[in-house]
Amino acid sequence: MARRIAIVEDEPAIRANYTDALRTQGYQVEGYSGRAEAAAAFARRLPDLVLLDIGLADDVEGGFELCRTLRAISSTLPILFLTARDSDLDAISGLRLGADDYLTKDISLAHLCARIAAFFRRIDAQQNAGELTQPLERGDLCIDLDRLVVSWQGRPLELTLTEFWLVHSLAVHPGHVRNREQLMRDAKIVVDDATITSHIKRIRRKFETVDVGFDCIDTVYGMGYRWIER
Repeated sequence: MARRIAIVEDEPAIRANYTDALRTQGYQVEGYSGRAEAAAAFARRLPDLVLLDIGLADDVEGGFELCRTLRAISSTLPILFLTARDSDLDAISGLRLGADDYLTKDISLAHLCARIAAFFRRIDAQQNAGELTQPLERGDLCIDLDRLVVSWQGRPLELTLTEFWLVHSLAVHPGHVRNREQLMRDAKIVVDDATITSHIKRIRRKFETVDVGFDCIDTVYGMGYRWIER
């Protein structure tokens, strides 16, 4: 069955351009011009991936609000911002709200399709893993690869897919420094250093919500990050 992608974009020509490109890749695509229309559709049925613009006509922060709504419904739905707003503040805000990636509209259609395909390959690889795998445990950390769930001290964390694979990349090699290129490869994303930093900060905050003393993700300045077992 074809994957379902939703595009929330207020400019009809841009929305049609992305829709046509993705349909040629075999996806089912539904387009929405505004937050209310999209939210009503998502309440009935979630797509397999969402592309969000930030400004939706007069609703200048509509994409951010819709991202917040979607994350409250699903922690694993892939959400990608696709916007003309290229400031670091906007990118950080989008990632803090739980987006898996933040892209600007100067990205080529071929690159966009490749990024989307990478998200779906990651999901398919897990679903086709076959036999149940043993959870990965590192002290208070438990990573359930079959359910894509990370728990700390027995309490599950609401991680996005990208955050899940970043934690897995660090925890599977405890004590080893993972540079940004390795983290991007393991999470199947291609982003700049600042975006990786934002993801790590968000991950730390999520662990701190269940354990204020959490300090297992160590920053090795100029090199990357590592998981420290306590």
